[in-house]
Amino acid sequence: MGELIRHVLSELLARGDVHDPVLESTIVTVTEVRASNDLRNASVAIEPLGGEGEQEVLEALRRNRKYLRGELGKRMTTKFTPDLTFEIDKSFAEGARIDGILRSADVARDIEEDEK
Repeated sequence: MGELIRHVLSELLARGDVHDPVLESTIVTVTEVRASNDLRNASVAIEPLGGEGEQEVLEALRRNRKYLRGELGKRMTTKFTPDLTFEIDKSFAEGARIDGILRSADVARDIEEDEK
């Protein structure tokens, strides 16, 4: 169900259906949606292109939450339309941090020592 919600929200944001200056000027990726077991709530992880303006995008999505939920209800054939909560996806930043650690001189030195 989370994947269906992700596709619908991604389509709405990509087509510019949400009339908000922040969302119209920013490309937003919906990276993951986690729906509760009863499908009454869904947590939506987003990432603005380039990671810039995260808080502004988050506030814009929260302002337009009712509209997004209404459009979601029109496109889904489920008994309930979940309430949406938005959060910034930190997995990209975490991946970059780990990549930086793996590429560091200390790790390279440790790998060389292990290979000897």
